[in-house]
Amino acid sequence: MTMPYRQAACFQNLRLRARIIRAVRQFFAEKDYLEVETPVRIPAPAPEAHIDAQPCGNWFLQTSPELCMKQLLAAGYPRIFQICKCFRRNERGRRHLPELTLLEWYTAGADYNGMMTQCEALLTEIADSIGHRDGLCYQGRPIDLSLPWSRMTVAEAFERLASISAEQATEEDRFEEVLALEIEPRLGIDKPVFIYDYPAALGALARLKSTDRRLAERFELYIGGLELCNAFTELNDPREQRRRFEDERDVRRQAGKPIYPMPERFLEALEDMPDAAGNALGIDRLVMLFADTAEIDDVVAFTPEEL
Repeated sequence: MTMPYRQAACFQNLRLRARIIRAVRQFFAEKDYLEVETPVRIPAPAPEAHIDAQPCGNWFLQTSPELCMKQLLAAGYPRIFQICKCFRRNERGRRHLPELTLLEWYTAGADYNGMMTQCEALLTEIADSIGHRDGLCYQGRPIDLSLPWSRMTVAEAFERLASISAEQATEEDRFEEVLALEIEPRLGIDKPVFIYDYPAALGALARLKSTDRRLAERFELYIGGLELCNAFTELNDPREQRRRFEDERDVRRQAGKPIYPMPERFLEALEDMPDAAGNALGIDRLVMLFADTAEIDDVVAFTPEEL
C-alpha cells in the first residue's frame, strides 16, 4: 500500500530551496566571504528575554550562531557567513519551527545602513537566479523587487499603522503584540520594506544610535507581510554588553524562565571585536516567499510531528 507522504507534495518546493541555498553560497563566495561552521551545542546561549534555548545535556543547542561568529570576527575574520540549524523552544506555528535554518553573516567595518544595502543585493541576486528578476507574486499580490527598497523607522511604522505609538507600546510591554497583530501583516505587501531604529530595550546586542541613545541600530526586512531577517550594527563594548545581558536575565527571572549562564568567552572576545554589522535571515521563510506558500511546513522535508 502506498502511503500518502506529505513530502511528495513538497518536491518542487524542496528543489527550489536547494536552488536558493546554492544562490546564497554563490553570492557570498563571489564577494570573498568565508563560509564557516561553528558548534551547534554551546555552554551558554545569549540570555535574551524572549528567546528560549533547548537544553542538550548540561549545555544548550544554539538559538543562533551569533556568539561564536563574533568571536571569529574578534580573531580577525572580516567577512564570514554560515547556513546552519538553530533551535528555539516553544516556537511552532504556520511561520515557526523549533528547528529552523538560518543564514547569518557579518561584515567588519559596516553598519546597519550598509547591511540594508547588502541585504537588497543578496535577495535581488537570489530572485534573479530563480527567475524572479522583476518581482514575484505572494498570496495573490504582486511584489515589486526593483531597487531601492522602502525604509521606514519603527516610530513611523507605529504612527502610520498601529493604534498606539512605539513609545507607548514599549512602556506597556505590548511592543511585540502590536507589531505582530497590527503592523506586520501590512508591511512589504507591494514592495519590500526595512523598518529600523528599534527601541533600545529591544536591541540587546545592538549598538545604540550616537544621536539618540533611546534607539538601537537594528532593522528587520519585511516582504509580503513576512519578517525575513533581523540585523544590526553590532555592540562591541563588553561592559555594556554584560550590563544588558544582566538586564535580560532579570526579565527572564521575573517571568519565571530558566536563567542561562553568562557567555564569558564571548564577552572576553568583544574586547577585540572590530566595528561590524551582522544579519540573521530565515532560510525557511525566504523559501516560503518564493514558493508562494503561507505554511512553513510546505518548505521543509520533515516537520517535528513527522519524526
